[in-house]
Amino acid sequence: MKRTFTSAIALIFLLVACGTANDSTPVTSTAETTSTTPAAEEPTTTTTTPDSSQEGGFPVTVMSGLGEITIEEKPSAIVSLSPASTEILFGVGAGDQVLAVDSLSNFPESAPLDPDLSAWTPNVEAIIGMNPDLVLISGVVDDLIAGLDAAGIPVLVHSAPADINGVYEQIEQVGVATGNVGGAAALVAQMQADIADIVAGVPQYEVPPTYYHELDNTLYSVTSHTFMGQIYALLGLENVADPADLDGSAYGYPQLSAEYLVDADPDFIFLADTICCAATAESLAERPGWETLSAVQDGRVVELSDDVASRWGPRVVELLRAVADAMSAAEVTNG
Repeated sequence: MKRTFTSAIALIFLLVACGTANDSTPVTSTAETTSTTPAAEEPTTTTTTPDSSQEGGFPVTVMSGLGEITIEEKPSAIVSLSPASTEILFGVGAGDQVLAVDSLSNFPESAPLDPDLSAWTPNVEAIIGMNPDLVLISGVVDDLIAGLDAAGIPVLVHSAPADINGVYEQIEQVGVATGNVGGAAALVAQMQADIADIVAGVPQYEVPPTYYHELDNTLYSVTSHTFMGQIYALLGLENVADPADLDGSAYGYPQLSAEYLVDADPDFIFLADTICCAATAESLAERPGWETLSAVQDGRVVELSDDVASRWGPRVVELLRAVADAMSAAEVTNG
């Protein structure tokens, strides 16, 4: 029962945060509990056999979401059923090894998007018919995994990480699995440096500014115990949604009310539903009672890209920079 409810909460998050009603990939849980995460911490070391420092050395054993998997030879026909994994593949330099990506993997533009390749309802026979030598997915799809396993095709499962270190770990794992260890290390190092610079440049406040992150127009949000919440925490922001899920029953994705938000009066509002729900600063101001919010009155409503705000991977840096830029441009007189 717990797993079913967790999946439902994660489904809500991804359905409304990835661009369209179906623009997402299924995951088991995106609400892993975690504490604060320093921006410049070293990524967790990936478990590999043999030594992952030997670029392209195969076979390798990589830690997946369901345990270790062994990849006998360097993959040359990779299928990705996860937009986040697609971005990581291209980020580590494995783009020319990618055979096909699901219909939602719209970044980068060079990704070989297959409009008939669904991550929601994967056709096991069709995927096997592509003759892939590695498949990446972002959640546990039992029938798919069983079918691919029976066909001898390794599956790398990467659900949403708990924090930024989890992103680094997944990047390293993809680097090992695809024979791009050096590219993965370079990407992690660049992300760490960029994030450290971004964090160092945000304004310092006596009292942390508060924020509301909107997943959709039914007012689902995230708490600090989610990956997105951890990203905001890196910048020193305080989440107004936290008190709405103190017992964790919403798994970090509570549905708030307009009255709750008017009472909380967050300093910043970040809209991650600009594509799926066409949310804008102007449309938000037209909601009954919302015109009284200080974020609305003082121009601190920030429109984010749904895709960037819902995918873990190299563009986390882009998301952090957008939030940090909004903080730097704003005047918050909260102490």
